[in-house]
Order: sequence, then structure tokens, then C-alpha cells
Amino acid sequence: MNHSLELLLDLDGSQPLSPDTVAALNALCDRAEDAAAHGPVVLTVTGAPATAPAGPLPLVNKWERALRRLERLDLTTVALAGGDCGGVALEALLATDLRIARPGTRLLPAAGPAGVWPGMALYRLANQIGVAAIRRTVLLGTPVTAERAVALGLLDELAADPAAALAGLADTLAALESDGPAIRRQLLLDATTTSFEEALGRHLAACDRTLREVAP
Repeated sequence: MNHSLELLLDLDGSQPLSPDTVAALNALCDRAEDAAAHGPVVLTVTGAPATAPAGPLPLVNKWERALRRLERLDLTTVALAGGDCGGVALEALLATDLRIARPGTRLLPAAGPAGVWPGMALYRLANQIGVAAIRRTVLLGTPVTAERAVALGLLDELAADPAAALAGLADTLAALESDGPAIRRQLLLDATTTSFEEALGRHLAACDRTLREVAP
């Protein structure tokens, strides 16, 4: 699979959050939202910061909004982790659909003298795998090893060459793109915070759309 350079972004988690980082992710989302765009959207993520971010808060807010855009794209999003992953790299990884990492990778929450950075990565971790599974990481800063991350579902696959592993999923990804993942992704994201009664209407609407698309 040849990834379009238009839908590819490298994120270095060892670098502090900057306006350029926010602009780069928003630009990627702009390109992905183009009607002619085809996925997957691929983020290569690696590196972890030495300390927790220091703000400023308006910049953090802009970053979180950019991540939410990534999370709502109607194209499949993929993170390829080439080693220890923290900071902006980990935050972006947690907003993607498919995550492939090299063996030995660790997921490292950004931490400083005041403790683990209380950003939305904590929300996504708890939402995706539950409070109990991530409690020590959030409260004590304990790294999540690659093997445990796979067992918890934070990573989907370990591969010596993540890009080659992604290429092997070309047919699967093409099938996902035929209907767009946005609706199903949103139903998953809402499942832990929405009552059955509220969720029912959304699921029925999604089922109706699917039936209309496959009808002869």
C-alpha cells in the first residue's frame, strides 16, 4: 500500500506542544475532509517528553480540538509507533482507529513534579479500556508496555516494520473506506456515556443507512 503523502503526518512526542504542531494536525484534517480524499490517514508517532507540558492553556485547548477533528474524520486513521510514545505522539495515537507498534514500544504518559499531565489522554484511556486497567498509569505514571497495550486493546498489532504491516491490511482498509468509519466510531465513543434509550435511535439510524446502501 502506498500511503498518500497528503494524508501522512509525523509527530515527535519528545518535542513540546507548539502552534506548528496544532497547525500541522489541522492541515492534515483539512486534506482528509476533502471530498476527493481517500484513506487511510497515517500518523507516524514516536518519542516521549522529559517532563509534562507547561501550557499555555489556550494552545492546549486548540490541540485538543484538533485531536477531536482527527477522531471524527470519515476516513480510517492509523498510528504507526516506532518506539516509546508519549506527549503529543501518545495523545494522537489514542485518537486513531488502528495502532501498530514495534515490539518494545512503551506508552508513556507525560509527567512532571505535579504528576501525570491531566489532559484528555486520561479521558481517552479510561473511556477505551476502563479506569481499573489504567489506574496505575494515570496516578503513578507507570508505563504501559507494548505487550500489555495489545492485551488491553490500546495497540492492535506489534510488528518489526509497522509500515509494512499496514501495507498488508490494504484490502481490509479498502473495505472500511467504502462506507466510512465515522458513524460506527461515534457509536463506540458514545457507548460508555449514553443511556440505552438515547443510543437506540442513533443505532437504528445507522442500521437504516446501512440497509439503504446495500439494498439492490
